[in-house]
Amino acid sequence: MTQNSTPSTTAQNAMWGGRFAAGPDAIMQAINASIGFDQRLYAQDIRGSRAHAAMLAATGILSDSDAKAIGEGLLTVLSEIEAGSLQFSVALEDIHMNVESRLKEVIGEPAGRLHTARSRNDQVATDFRLWVRDQCDAAITGLQALMRALLAQAEAGADWVMPGFTHLQTAQPVTWGHHMMAYVEMLSRDVGRFSDARARMNESPLGAAALAGTSFPIDRHMTAAALGFDRPMSNSLDAVSDRDFALEFLSASAICATHLSRFAEELVIWSSAQFRFVALSDRFTTGSSIMPQKKNPDAAELIRAKIGRILGATVALFTVMKGLPLAYSKDMQEDKEQVFDAADTLMLALAAMEGMVRDMTANRPNLEKAAASGFSTATDLADWLVRAAGLPFRDAHHVTGSLVALAEKKGVDLPDLTLEDMQSAHPAITSEVYSVLGVHNSVASRQSYGGTAPDQVRVQVARWKEKLA
Repeated sequence: MTQNSTPSTTAQNAMWGGRFAAGPDAIMQAINASIGFDQRLYAQDIRGSRAHAAMLAATGILSDSDAKAIGEGLLTVLSEIEAGSLQFSVALEDIHMNVESRLKEVIGEPAGRLHTARSRNDQVATDFRLWVRDQCDAAITGLQALMRALLAQAEAGADWVMPGFTHLQTAQPVTWGHHMMAYVEMLSRDVGRFSDARARMNESPLGAAALAGTSFPIDRHMTAAALGFDRPMSNSLDAVSDRDFALEFLSASAICATHLSRFAEELVIWSSAQFRFVALSDRFTTGSSIMPQKKNPDAAELIRAKIGRILGATVALFTVMKGLPLAYSKDMQEDKEQVFDAADTLMLALAAMEGMVRDMTANRPNLEKAAASGFSTATDLADWLVRAAGLPFRDAHHVTGSLVALAEKKGVDLPDLTLEDMQSAHPAITSEVYSVLGVHNSVASRQSYGGTAPDQVRVQVARWKEKLA
């Protein structure tokens, strides 16, 4: 059964009682209604209402028969919404009134008792908190799936050499596995942020009513437990006016999207004809309408751009909340669209990045060739001068710099300099120096904890595989 289309003025104002003599005009209705977006809270709204009705019956505020009718009726409404057979009414403003109105059509007079000892203020705070909590769980699941994809790449390429960059200039050789593991670490902090935010938001606003609590003998601990919260919120004013949980979710999403954007930028660069470090699959690339040779990394580019939407949503909600006095203000209706869009955007970006990482193929020969260019083992030469020749590091740095200049002048790389060339910079250099100038020797020597040596990479891969098992 569907909702009636245009209710009368009396029906429009039933929720406000006798205070208002005339109904809102079309503009007021348009700016006031939130059903266009808060209908996404229907499952949380019905879950909260069923917990509230059960508590009202347990405390003797509501009869068992009324509570049973409400509980079963709400399940009917839920099934109608999920089936797409219930049309939402803008005149009823929001998801709460749409659900309650349909419940009344289904079960009649007992539906009017459901709202005893609560307000739409604590109701929406509960619904929204439940929804954001679910999104934290979804984000964690998406992040862990991406981390597993990165682990697979890292394990396969634990000993593949590639250039490590600073300022996008060749710095030192690293391993492909080490580079992949850097993003595993980064994303693990995102998991931590979403987990921390979830733990902090896991308190129930339900029962705070409009702002001051209620005179009915309710059991807020019962409803909190029924909804999976750790406890009820301790201050009714804070309970209805707090949106920290949404701000924390957005903040964690913005940081996470920044990490995805950074990696996306690398994939764009790496897949270019100038680098050819990776090949992205056809599933996550597109062609050109006029240039048949093109294979554009569109998915990576779009992920790179998504941070704009998520960061914009974060700034928008901070701006909404920054000047609101306690307790509830209608401004807070503007809290949901930003969070909904940011959550959708983040989940899409995570899924796309996971797909790209699982499908991409690293070009090992090109990686190794690039790793050996740009005097990438200069630091290894300086370290050897400290260890083998006893030079202070600053002196070793100077000697190495002069040899880099010499190699540059000759148009060769450091390993191509003759021993005579080397000794012209410092007489203590021996043929042993060539053992540290190969890129494989370089990465193998970086055995410090967290270093790029293949053995260290494998240690970290094993640690994370166990944590994510």
